[in-house]
Amino acid sequence: MLNKWLFTHIDNSALVVFRIFFGLLIALEAFGSIATGWVKRTLIEPQETFNFIGFEFLQPLPGNGMLYYYGVMGLFGLLVMVGYKYRISIFCYTIMWASVYLMQKSSYNNHYYLLMLLCGIMFFLPAHKNASIDAWRNPSLREISMPRWVWLFIVFQMWIVYTYASIAKLYPDWFTGEFPEILMKPKADYWLVGEFLQQKWVHFTISWFGFLFDLLIIPLLLYRKTRVPIFIAAIFFHLFNSFIFHIGIFPYLSLALILFFFPSEKINKWFLRGKKKYYDEKEIVIPKYRNAFLGVISIWFIFQLGLPLRHWFYEDDVLWTEEGHRLSWRMMLRSKSGRTEFKVIDKDTKKIEYIDKSKYLSRKQLGAISSKPDMIWQFAQRIKREYAKKGQDVQVFVDSKVSVNGRPYQQFRDPKVDLANEKWHHFKHHDWILPSKLK
Repeated sequence: MLNKWLFTHIDNSALVVFRIFFGLLIALEAFGSIATGWVKRTLIEPQETFNFIGFEFLQPLPGNGMLYYYGVMGLFGLLVMVGYKYRISIFCYTIMWASVYLMQKSSYNNHYYLLMLLCGIMFFLPAHKNASIDAWRNPSLREISMPRWVWLFIVFQMWIVYTYASIAKLYPDWFTGEFPEILMKPKADYWLVGEFLQQKWVHFTISWFGFLFDLLIIPLLLYRKTRVPIFIAAIFFHLFNSFIFHIGIFPYLSLALILFFFPSEKINKWFLRGKKKYYDEKEIVIPKYRNAFLGVISIWFIFQLGLPLRHWFYEDDVLWTEEGHRLSWRMMLRSKSGRTEFKVIDKDTKKIEYIDKSKYLSRKQLGAISSKPDMIWQFAQRIKREYAKKGQDVQVFVDSKVSVNGRPYQQFRDPKVDLANEKWHHFKHHDWILPSKLK
């Protein structure tokens, strides 16, 4: 039964067309990052990028090197789109994108993490077996089918992303409309819709529509009678997010993934007129590596299901501590602001200095560092290293106050702890983060 479910061959039109859209979108992501100045603001101008801890060896290229880096990434994206040297092209883009993702956190986005996962997934999928230069140059490569596990893999990965995004919204500030109100306040001057977005009923509608959409989109896409209505809702939802929040390619990538829910006959008719027929023979082909394959797939999804839950094993509320927030599909859930002061004490002379953060950090980094404990810790380590170069052994104390969703500022971390001499723990709560008083 398992073999039939996983290894029955089905038409590959959805995968082939998705590859074309995917390649175009990842190319636009790379070229767009150059055109909008994102690369310059995030990877060239800052003195420090705040790597994911443990990946400090990944550093931006000197000078304008990252502009060329992103240009090369964009070219690899175009090669993925046309299916030329597909495996090499998607592999190179994946490595380059993952490196940039792990290189900086001040512009962290769950969507960037999703793109890294999808790039890695696409490397292993036979997405170049049709409508590609590779298949044109080597006709023996051309196929019109794929094993059903490819479809199941994509759909289940999507279900994880959407479902965890909906579960993460299960907290009071979301359902009362308070956080959507905070999200909409900066949009008051938007052309045509700015005033409309300030209405209370709009905030309430956004909160419930967002929750129900994330929770139900995959089941409703799987059911034939609700597929078209939920697809129309998805167009509205994602274009609204694109217009209001300017979140790059993610809305369009999400719409492209919906291809996997439509019948192959329709996909052929809409996008692949050169493909003479769709596959419907339902042949079962069990690979020799079946057991190893099942083991790898099982480990992947155990990891994907377990990683977003890890914040429950830390003390206190993830909205406050941020421990377990990243890589957990907790998208646009809270607004945090902070006031942080770094005090340096020379151990020998007892001289006290206060650090002017603006000399070290970009405007975006200044906003992020106040409420992100790992970035606070990393900056304290940076200060310690700089003083060590001058032959000084120092202590670094941080006085940090944080506001969550407009609440009064509260003391975020213990100002009596020398953060320069604290170790970072990836899987353990940090006691220098004070208990929250969120209500």
